[in-house]
Amino acid sequence: MKASWKVEFGVYLEGDEEGKILLPNRYVPDDLAIGDEIEVFVYLDNEERRIATTLEPKAMVGDFAFLEVAWVNEYGAFLDWGLMKDLFCPFREQKQRMVQGRSYIVHVHLDDESFRIVASAKVEHYLRTVRPGSDGTAYEVDEGGCPVTAGGKPVTLKVGEKVEALVWQKTDLGFKAIIDNKYPALLYDTQIFRELHTGDRVEAYISKIRPDGKIDISLQPFGRKHTEDFSEYLLRYLEYRGGRCRLGDKSSAEEIREQFQVSKKTYKRAIGDLYKRRLITISDEGIELVG
Repeated sequence: MKASWKVEFGVYLEGDEEGKILLPNRYVPDDLAIGDEIEVFVYLDNEERRIATTLEPKAMVGDFAFLEVAWVNEYGAFLDWGLMKDLFCPFREQKQRMVQGRSYIVHVHLDDESFRIVASAKVEHYLRTVRPGSDGTAYEVDEGGCPVTAGGKPVTLKVGEKVEALVWQKTDLGFKAIIDNKYPALLYDTQIFRELHTGDRVEAYISKIRPDGKIDISLQPFGRKHTEDFSEYLLRYLEYRGGRCRLGDKSSAEEIREQFQVSKKTYKRAIGDLYKRRLITISDEGIELVG
């Protein structure tokens, strides 16, 4: 926005059809001059006035985020999102009563009635849906089941694609995650080689798109780079898993593919490399770290 004129308590910025927006003195850079452009975030203050700030919130409208509860009153919880005014999450948008000091995965959006920025812990309502296509691809669909397009082309996902994953919640199978701030996915325990916690953001890769549209992800890449790096990945996996893996050089290709998404040839090459480096032993029970 462009700085329009200065007043005792701040600088007014050129707004939209609703008028000018105040940037309070606490956020005004020392070198800001009238006519300068400045990047700001606009929200409603405690008196429902539009206010600009140079602070960057921890989440924007449309984002999923892991935020801590700053305080609670009779109307709901207020989350710390990095601004002077905390983010409101009403009781109706909570799965369970939020507790001060605890953090929760929420979706940030504009309330349809008040037009205020609010949060919801019922994140399932804001996740997008995909349908399986062909050749390991899937396409996003709207509520009516029609393909979503961008630039005239369907929005698609494909196996092997790199994504950002927000760790959502622990399950019996592994962790639920939200990938690319849009889609639900599952990271299986067998694919995890480091400590993960709700709220962590990790680099991941789409490993499978199931017939029902559900997405599986992995923490390791695919293809040639995966093959080249797999020895080091397997070493980290063993270190995290107590030094043992039940799969050895005589295990079936299906078991190896299911657990690591690599061929038996790649797996045998990796354990051969670790064995030559005297880092593992190989037996009928699998492989084990030395020492």
